[in-house]
Amino acid sequence: MRELRIRVLAGVFVVAAILSWAGARLWNSIGTLPSVPLAAPIVLGLIAVVLLATALSLRGRLKAQRERRPEAKGVDPLMAARAVVFGQASALVAALVSGMYGGAGVFLLESLDIPARRDQAIYAGFSVLAGIAVIAAAIFLERVCKLPEDDDHDKGAASAA
Repeated sequence: MRELRIRVLAGVFVVAAILSWAGARLWNSIGTLPSVPLAAPIVLGLIAVVLLATALSLRGRLKAQRERRPEAKGVDPLMAARAVVFGQASALVAALVSGMYGGAGVFLLESLDIPARRDQAIYAGFSVLAGIAVIAAAIFLERVCKLPEDDDHDKGAASAA
């Protein structure tokens, strides 16, 4: 399984932000801009909490398993792989959604004197922060589930090259 790359996530974020900003300008010139939902940062925050809780749970179980504690509950490799895939998918979607709200938020910065637009800009800003939290939690989950043999294999391949 391949690791998440920060460059890919940043690229998705930037492209989505630029397209969203341009779309918001176009949409505003034609009519009224759709609003940023209040639920957006809440949902992204909940996803970040779920990813973080999963990572902390797996980390504790893996540590107990490595230390060969008698009460240690093993980690099913398939379950760990599913958790990593969920984290990677969540990070990609969060980068896309955060970019969309970031672009709309940048557009909304032009009209902060209007209270409704100011609220929308705040919701968009919190959505971007929550999306970054999802990405951070997903990367942490991926690092927790990384096998120790992967480190040795990567170092061996680098030294052989």
